[in-house]
Formats: sequence, C-alpha cells, structure tokens
Amino acid sequence: MNEIIYLRTSTEEQNPENQLRDCKTLVKGEFELIKEKQPAFKDKDRPNFERAKKLIKSGNIRHFIVWDLDRIYRNRIKLKQFFEFCKLYKCSIHSFRQKWLEQLHKIPEPFNEIMHDLMLNLMGWLAEDESKKKSERVKLAVRKKEGKPTKSYKGNKWGRKSLSKQMRTKIKDCIKENPKMSLREIANELGLSKSVVHKYSQEITKEKTVRKERV
Repeated sequence: MNEIIYLRTSTEEQNPENQLRDCKTLVKGEFELIKEKQPAFKDKDRPNFERAKKLIKSGNIRHFIVWDLDRIYRNRIKLKQFFEFCKLYKCSIHSFRQKWLEQLHKIPEPFNEIMHDLMLNLMGWLAEDESKKKSERVKLAVRKKEGKPTKSYKGNKWGRKSLSKQMRTKIKDCIKENPKMSLREIANELGLSKSVVHKYSQEITKEKTVRKERV
C-alpha cells in the first residue's frame, strides 16, 4: 500500500461517499482511507491530516489523493508548503477536480516545476477568493427586523450575547465607586473584557453630560 485517499467534509450536509467514489477513479492499487470532518476555515486540530503527513514522512506513501485541493488547505501559502513537503518525500498529489495535475506530472524537468508553481498559485488564489466571498455572503444574509434582535439568514441570533441588566448595573456601580481604578482593573475584577467596561464607562460619561446640560 503506497496510496492515501484523504476526505475532508466541512458540514453535516456533505456526503464523503460522493468524494470517495470520485477519488477511487485515481487509485492504481491498494490505498488507506483517511477521513476528517472540519470546517474549511479551520486549519488547526486536524489529527487525521497530521497522521497522513506522518505516513508521507515515513517514505511509504507515493500518492496522496483528494477530491479537491481545497480539501487540503484553502490558504495559498499553506497549500504550497504542503506540496513542497510531499515533494521532499517523493509523494505525488492527485486531485479529482484538478486533473491538470496529472498532466504536470508528465512534463519533463525543469518545466514541470515552473508550470506546477504557476497553476498552484492560481488555484490557491481562487480558493482564497471563494472563501472571502462566502464570508461576505453570510454577512449580507443578516437581516434586521424592527423591534427584534438582529438575526442570521437561518434565524439564529447574530453577534455577542447582551449583558444582563444586573451585570450592566454592577459595571456602572463599580466604575462610580472606584474612580481611581483603571478600566482594565475593573474588567479583571468583574471577569469581563476591557472593551465591554469601556462601553459602559462611556454611557456614564454621557449621562453626566446630559445632567449638566439640564442644569
């Protein structure tokens, strides 16, 4: 066995069996199947991917097969680094959706390296661009309704949870009673972020200004 099929799905809706069926068309012998469920924007905590890298590093793996290059990384620099890693240990990368890789493997040196870097950079840029567009689409899907909290397109509440009335009062009281304490010290005392304490300190300042104007 000198081949790995690596499947990564990012949501519950995706079916890894569809990816597996396509990847098997690139297999030439026995292979080890390695699966992972991890969002595309998260590159950390991928134990199965790290196990695949260890197998490649052992020198026993000659072919690393994926359904799409973005299953490896969507970050262009990290994707290039992984290609360099595989090259070091004489492991070829194959992708069902990027069949041009098979043509690059056939180009004689040094032209294969030139074309390889060019196409890899192009695919990395496209993956990064699509990831950014998806993030923007999610933000645009937020809708606001009069008298109701801001919600996502799925109907879930958007943004940070608001503080309770009791905690807001506690913050204001602490600021008023301890004028010599810094906002950071008050935040540490209450177990909150400095930005949250700063927000309510501004409210106190506004309240004082309003009272002075009325007088």
